[in-house]
Amino acid sequence: MPRMRRKSDLPSKTCAACGLPFTWRKKWERDWDNVRYCSDRCRRAKGGAGAV
Repeated sequence: MPRMRRKSDLPSKTCAACGLPFTWRKKWERDWDNVRYCSDRCRRAKGGAGAV
């Protein structure tokens, strides 16, 4: 059984819409390379200034 990883050891990215950092989530496991936004709200805003 694989060992648990600490949250600080998970990969992270910067959101293309709001500019805030976000970390890897299990639901993004297969598509992490294509994830650009931290949330559905930011994805809908698609780079608008002051999205959040």
